[in-house]
Amino acid sequence: MQRKTATTARDVSGQAKPPLLELAGVTVRLNGAEVLRDVSLRASDRRIAIVGRNGSGKTTLARVIAGLQPVDAGTATIGGSDMARDRKAALRAVGILFQNPDHQIIFPTVEEEISFGLLQLGQGRDAAREATREILARFGKSHWAEAATHALSQGQKQLVCLMSVLAMRPALIVLDEPYSGLDIPTRMQLMRHVDGVDATVVQITHDPASVRHYDRVVWIDEGRVRQDGPAAEVLAAFEQQMTAWGGADDLSDLAG
Repeated sequence: MQRKTATTARDVSGQAKPPLLELAGVTVRLNGAEVLRDVSLRASDRRIAIVGRNGSGKTTLARVIAGLQPVDAGTATIGGSDMARDRKAALRAVGILFQNPDHQIIFPTVEEEISFGLLQLGQGRDAAREATREILARFGKSHWAEAATHALSQGQKQLVCLMSVLAMRPALIVLDEPYSGLDIPTRMQLMRHVDGVDATVVQITHDPASVRHYDRVVWIDEGRVRQDGPAAEVLAAFEQQMTAWGGADDLSDLAG
């Protein structure tokens, strides 16, 4: 009798091809209200944007994808692993960059901050220190190793968070409004770094301009998928609807 060989959808530590992100009937209730409603998505695109107005459920969806928010119904998997139930797999598969780096940074020096995630993955201290020095050198920031994290600017803190995520080599990175509140030069610098990342990127945003070059855009409205498709097509519909709903006030919000 021939034995069937198990196949793996994706080795999450490699970059041969993007991992499969699959949401099936995801529903999340917070404080009695449905924030996400039967959200389903199957994607293996390299660059994916999730757009929507404030309060549409974007950030909750980001936390679901990263395994930080349990679901009340449905499943969320990356490479076949359930992110909420398998925290070890989630740690290796996905990294998340929050809007406010002060909510993410917990250590007093840059080197300690970057090394922490590597130690969580099971690396020894010497290996974690070496990997930290490598990522700092890659970004031309070797002189930051002993820098105090509290003394950095918001843009510098966000870059430290990005380096911390990249050092762990996840297959997928979730960016939750990563450029909000940054000045234009800092925003452009971080965008260039993100564009060069050799991993799948899922960016949560209400700013169409930052994701026009993405492969795919998913529009979330009132906790549901309103439209899903090529960036040009979905963003055109999204911006048209924002104009119809709020005129100049909404468009000024979009630029933020």
